Amino acid sequence: MTDPLRVVLVGFGPVGVRFAEDLLPAVRDGRVDLTVLGAEEGAPYNRILLAEHAAGDLPASQLAIADPQELTDAGASVRTGQVAVAIDRARGEVELEGGGRVPFDRLVLATGARARVPALDGLDVAGTDGSGLDDVLTDGVCGLRTLGDAERVRRVSEAGGRIVVLGAGVLGLELALLLAAAGARPALAHFGPAPMPRQLDRGAARVVTDQLAAAGVRVVPHTRAEAIVTDEVAGRRAFRALVSGDGKVIRGDLLVLSCGVTPRDELASSAGLRTARGVLVDERLRSWTDPRIHAIGDVAHVAGPEEFAHVRDVPGGPSGLVGPGWRQAEWLAADILATLKGRPHAPFIEEAPGVVLLKASQLDLVAAGSAPADPFAPVPSGEQAPEVALWADPAHGTYLSMQTTGGVLAGFVAVGMPRAAAELALLYQRGAELPSDRSLLLRRDAADEAPPASGADRTVCMCNAVTAGRIEQALAEDGCRSVEDVGRATRAGTGCGGCRARINEMLAAWEPAA
Repeated sequence: MTDPLRVVLVGFGPVGVRFAEDLLPAVRDGRVDLTVLGAEEGAPYNRILLAEHAAGDLPASQLAIADPQELTDAGASVRTGQVAVAIDRARGEVELEGGGRVPFDRLVLATGARARVPALDGLDVAGTDGSGLDDVLTDGVCGLRTLGDAERVRRVSEAGGRIVVLGAGVLGLELALLLAAAGARPALAHFGPAPMPRQLDRGAARVVTDQLAAAGVRVVPHTRAEAIVTDEVAGRRAFRALVSGDGKVIRGDLLVLSCGVTPRDELASSAGLRTARGVLVDERLRSWTDPRIHAIGDVAHVAGPEEFAHVRDVPGGPSGLVGPGWRQAEWLAADILATLKGRPHAPFIEEAPGVVLLKASQLDLVAAGSAPADPFAPVPSGEQAPEVALWADPAHGTYLSMQTTGGVLAGFVAVGMPRAAAELALLYQRGAELPSDRSLLLRRDAADEAPPASGADRTVCMCNAVTAGRIEQALAEDGCRSVEDVGRATRAGTGCGGCRARINEMLAAWEPAA
């Protein structure tokens, strides 16, 4: 019998867990010797739901995504609290903090990303030398990337403290809305004139800003954050206010940084692997520099070396969404299994930009593609005007804008129109054409319109690409009667959580066959 393939996985978050679980068949039968290295202590958890935990909506027990003991029982070596500090490519080993070494035939980097920390006067940043853990910041300042971060936010919220969220991307909006619903006093500060500038056009941004204010979120646009003000508390400096370049002072008891993320690619770059917006990997998710090393999730920048090897600024980069990361993990595990069996395996095909879904009860927002263009903007001579159709009713918090290329949906944003958004998300994922009469989509959300029939191939869970038909199969054949049951059977609802309401609707409407 040949020696097992030694696979070392660095990173035990949602993407790393998915890879390990899908590789278990080969671990159980002895074809793979799997070692998992997780920098954090304890069981892995769902980082995507940290905002819900921070706002008090979700207990920590419901964040768990895997039981390390189950992986150990299958034959994997799971080492939590073990920090990888270097890759010795010459010897094929991962060096651990404290001096240990783990040999590998294949190394999989699923180290994810860390919160981007802006340069602010008065903010102390104690770096962690690329160990896989987060930077240590001034007391009262944190990101929202770890369970510890969520606990800090939760303590301040429950004590009635004032929380300042810096950054108005999806995570910033979600956290601010969840905190407002929990009775906290959030202020949402952001650099530009409008939130979510990558996804929202001017009209959608206006409606969203009004809805945020109505939900109890203090929105502070045009905040060019330059400094923080601190007080001395028990011998330590603690955050008390954020200062903008124009003199605005936003006071609070906690500052949550939601300024984007940066890939944790320090291990790779220090080992001489080429990086750009993450570790550069090819269509088989192999490092351009060393084919024994792979990257998946938020640390993986997929691009063809044949086309971009001599390009300084390689286009693309990680999506920041968990769904594409899971698909990478599943593909890589399947590729290793196919290799062990001597079977061919088609190359990985990178997904189109995903659908962005805001998870908040006060605001229904779905967007995909780039922000639709202004249909009334002047068009330079010789250029073709964008094909844009829109509907706006700001007084009632609804807005819909669709941009097409040759009739095919290229991007959209829908606010307060969940049924139209669901239909558009399906058309976008399929690369399908819109109906010639765009106004038909508006009827989806009319008060007298019945909900659309749930076709079996309609995607319910975008993170895990689970269709309505697969969920109905789980209800009929697996006896699922709760969202948690459906999650265990299909993985639907175990990602961002945005589809849990739709799963509940299916459960409520389900009628078992007599």
